[in-house]
Amino acid sequence: MTNSNRDFILNMMSTVLEGHKIKFDDALKLIRSDDVNTLAACAKELTQRFVGNHIDVETLINAKSGTCPEDCSFCAQSSFNSTIIEKYPLLPPEKILEQAENALKNGANSFCIVCAYRAPPEKDFRQICETIKLIRKNLDIEVNASLGFMTMQRAKELKSLGVKRYNHNLETAKSYFDKICNTHSYQDRIDTAKIIKNAGLELCCGGIIGMGESVEQRVELGMALASLNPDEVPINVLIGREGTPLHGQNFITKKEILQTVATFRFLMPKTILKIAGGREVHLKGDDKKILQAGANGIITGGYLTTQGNKPIDDFKMLEEIGARQK
Repeated sequence: MTNSNRDFILNMMSTVLEGHKIKFDDALKLIRSDDVNTLAACAKELTQRFVGNHIDVETLINAKSGTCPEDCSFCAQSSFNSTIIEKYPLLPPEKILEQAENALKNGANSFCIVCAYRAPPEKDFRQICETIKLIRKNLDIEVNASLGFMTMQRAKELKSLGVKRYNHNLETAKSYFDKICNTHSYQDRIDTAKIIKNAGLELCCGGIIGMGESVEQRVELGMALASLNPDEVPINVLIGREGTPLHGQNFITKKEILQTVATFRFLMPKTILKIAGGREVHLKGDDKKILQAGANGIITGGYLTTQGNKPIDDFKMLEEIGARQK
């Protein structure tokens, strides 16, 4: 570790604080830096300066599980993969409302309805809209959605119903995408992300690291996300589920996770960076380090087909680092 590394990181922080964007080569140098203490400290400073000391806490519901027609190699819900998961059609509105009530009681400030579709059939979309109305009428909780590909008409309808944010991830770098999915294109994902923004919804758009991509491709993903100006970026870490092509793979270390999250903060200083799926497996209690190295959001209570931390434990962690819930 040399002073030149430290000086470079400090110079990049000043560049971002002055309102300038950093270039690909500079981001690559950041993510490769062994001075992780300075990198983390500067990412934390950027977080404090641009978005404050608040942590966005979200709870998900897997409102329709399995049988997705897309072939994403990481996904336990893909019909192409032979994972053993519970599969069920769209849950009734009352059941989803019950889960939203639990999320609110457990302290979450946002609740995301997630469904395994390429795009919802019209009947299901109408039921989802009724569910959103029911939650908005009865609960004071932010409602978000992740339903697959969107049309402008549907996106505007969700906006009119009070949905705040819509999730549609890029998943990985464009140059690595064909190693992960072949039933739709990278451009399909970009197009839906742009529809979401143009419809007036907030955009939640992130990806998965640790799928065998190179460090350069992690930066490529970060640059692509930054170009979309997302309001939130969930950073997932691969859990190679049995029955998927990536079963048993572990391509990333704790250090690399920190370097990636911190570098993404330099690329997207005003965005909610949410450390999401896989944190409980890969970080093993070191979540606090990531939340002090650029991340300012978590998902609590579990994910789509995997268990997560108990909300009481996550809120205890936030209290320990002096963070406040957004």
